[in-house]
Amino acid sequence: MTDKTRPSLLSAAQVSHLIDTNFPQANGDSRLITVEQVDPGGAVLRLKHDERNMRHGGTISGPAMFTLADVSIYALVLAHIGEPGLQSVTTNLNINFLSRPHPGDLIAKARLIKLGRRLAVGQVELFSEGNPACVAHATGTYAIPPKHVVDDYHK
Repeated sequence: MTDKTRPSLLSAAQVSHLIDTNFPQANGDSRLITVEQVDPGGAVLRLKHDERNMRHGGTISGPAMFTLADVSIYALVLAHIGEPGLQSVTTNLNINFLSRPHPGDLIAKARLIKLGRRLAVGQVELFSEGNPACVAHATGTYAIPPKHVVDDYHK
């Protein structure tokens, strides 16, 4: 089994619940980022089109795109190691902005590259909804909790 086909432990609804419960400030009064799908080695998230995410010129801001990429890799970690993943932290995130996104929702397609004992590495492609051209590509690394923490959760 490769990391790209590693079965997830949690569903999209379970990952969303963990994020909502542990980070209520993330969505505030309305949900901006939604975990739509979790599958072996991957996840799909959506950033809702909202004025809070826009910059001059009517496009989605770079910081909003960066946030979506970061949350997407975090969702991958949660989905594939379960609740202990809540203690995971970003150690690196690199994003390349490739083209201006169209107005509308932004879709993130995230894939695990490597899920080890201490680090998880993922990649994310961002798309304007309905457009097949990738508007940004990100890679990121998360430090995951020590094995004894993970094992304690799964007893």
